Amino acid sequence: MNDLILVSTDDHIIEPPNMFDGRLPAKYADRAPRVVGDSKIGFNWVFDGAKASQLALAATAGRGVGGKAQQYHEEPKSFAEIRPGTYDVHERVKDMDANGVLGSLNFPSFPRFSGALFAQVGQKDSDLALAVVRAYNDWHIDEWCGSYPERFIPCALGPIWDVHLMAAEMRRVAAKGVHAVAFSMNPFGLGFPSLHDSYWDPFWETCEENQIVVCMHIGSGAAMIQTSPDAPMLTRVTCSGINIYPTAADLIWSPMMNKFPNLTFALSEGGIGWVPYFLERADFTYKHHVADIEEHPFYGETPSQRFNRRIVTCFIDDAHGVENLHLMNVENVTWECDYPHPDSTWPYTPEEAWPYLQRVNNDEIVNKITHLNAMRIFNFDPFKYIPKEHATVAALRARSAGHDVSYVPGKQYGLGKITQSMMGSMRTS
Repeated sequence: MNDLILVSTDDHIIEPPNMFDGRLPAKYADRAPRVVGDSKIGFNWVFDGAKASQLALAATAGRGVGGKAQQYHEEPKSFAEIRPGTYDVHERVKDMDANGVLGSLNFPSFPRFSGALFAQVGQKDSDLALAVVRAYNDWHIDEWCGSYPERFIPCALGPIWDVHLMAAEMRRVAAKGVHAVAFSMNPFGLGFPSLHDSYWDPFWETCEENQIVVCMHIGSGAAMIQTSPDAPMLTRVTCSGINIYPTAADLIWSPMMNKFPNLTFALSEGGIGWVPYFLERADFTYKHHVADIEEHPFYGETPSQRFNRRIVTCFIDDAHGVENLHLMNVENVTWECDYPHPDSTWPYTPEEAWPYLQRVNNDEIVNKITHLNAMRIFNFDPFKYIPKEHATVAALRARSAGHDVSYVPGKQYGLGKITQSMMGSMRTS
């Protein structure tokens, strides 16, 4: 376990309130997204009248360390209720070290996983929203990932409300070394053309040309599976991974998979236990409904072949999936930590993962799914900066000895330590 090298393809940022300071053209500075609220009702992000769903989406890392289940799932209402590692990159690296995790791809929080909040404003004022998307990307790429290029895989957002702006922004961030973009698992659910519509072709083409992986995170389409209004939260959590199943079906039957043969997609936080059955069912569908039709020009290969060649998966804690790796393409399976969300096993991730990883009984496969696949797929090479022997679970934890992984509301944040720049970005409603 201590020799593992872990690169997570799905973690999350809780954006700091000062992230847009100095990053927008002067004419938009007063209209930048900002944190508003007070200590009684809590704080939240607001952008030109559009409100984020939450201030710190499910940022409960640390509450499970000697905490209670109820506390573990309570939604934070202020920065004082979350670990600094959620919004401070230097503290994030300390939390990663304490968890033995070398690298991380981070999805956004307040803009929503595909930037849908920015799109709400973009459909009213495209220039303003585009400036904010670019500022967000520059902060993420230059400040968050750029501070520790050996630790982070940059993942851009796109101006999803306009496909030509999407293509242009992908070209811009590609020049900065980006090879991942957060996109919707079901754009139709957000009011945009579906994954089967040629509308998106300029975006797909640009991603293919620049080797940008299109990452589709669960929850980035319409509503998650909800069987009834009175179904408990536990129903949704149990069904979380399977939400990505329909997206996989959309992808394997979409004509753009034939138009852009080298375009790669990642199904983020979807798990892998369902994949063997999905491949079986998809090939059965092909055999019974497509294979004997003379003209089906955009298929050309079986669904399982298409999935295995083009679609990347990731898993947090998926013993059943790992035991069935032989039924899927192990070259496109990656691992994730999901920090700082409730499903994450931080700060004991290696201990939680080792019982099923060791059953793989093949060092080459373990290395692929824990870090080598992620490095290849996202063009990420941490070993340019850090020797392998310093990148293991044991080595990283050794350098973080004494780092506080306990959770005490307000303790880590330290109200007396709030910088003036952060305070200047917060407004009282």
